[in-house]
Amino acid sequence: MSAHIKVGVLGAQGRMGAQVVAAINQAADMELVAALDVSDNLDQLVTSGAEVVVDFTTPDGVMGNLEFLIGHDIHGVVGTTGFDETRISILSQLLSTHPLVGVLVAPNFAIGAVLMMEFAAKASRYFESAEIIELHHPLKVDAPSGTAIRTAELMTNARASAGMKAMPDATTQIIEGARGATIGDIPIHSLRVRGLVAHQEVLLGGPGETLTIRHDSLDRVGFMPGVLLGVRSVISHPGLTFGLEHFMDLSN
Repeated sequence: MSAHIKVGVLGAQGRMGAQVVAAINQAADMELVAALDVSDNLDQLVTSGAEVVVDFTTPDGVMGNLEFLIGHDIHGVVGTTGFDETRISILSQLLSTHPLVGVLVAPNFAIGAVLMMEFAAKASRYFESAEIIELHHPLKVDAPSGTAIRTAELMTNARASAGMKAMPDATTQIIEGARGATIGDIPIHSLRVRGLVAHQEVLLGGPGETLTIRHDSLDRVGFMPGVLLGVRSVISHPGLTFGLEHFMDLSN
């Protein structure tokens, strides 16, 4: 590896991609060698000598991008959403034939959002009720958000390990969708409102008390420290890493 990490960006003209390009250009230990968008040839990533590629494209294109990167032994940092169990399995298979390549798939790159998920998982062991409200701008294409899905999965696993009973809910008559979408044990409610960026509330309740854990992303620049952490870390972590928390010291 060179003194500067050679970085490529896919989706460089998008809202997040443009911010990533700016962050890499400002990072003293990185060199931007390729900034590509939808119609650009991926071969430029190879000829540019990119060591790590950050992907903020679309759910429709990301798997093809990753197949290309892994096939050319280029590490990947992925902020694109749409990763279900099937895609994770395919990605793991691709990586099994290229054991030196690392790929980070992160539902959220904001440090505060990662901590929010961690706190929510810890708290869910102690409260009988828990729900998630995620709030985003109306141009977001997926619902619920990847962050909300990941939070619900972590909370469900924590509740199971603590032996928690099913949450109380006496609802018998319902308009479809009124109770949100359920991931594991946790209902998720998605709002799409002009003026918002990315926000999430986790509401937990027990007898006589409630706890609300909220994270607000007010500007996309807030995601950049996490993206840069991913770029710096993925090179030394071969295989698939799901979640930025694995590159953070959250043991204390």
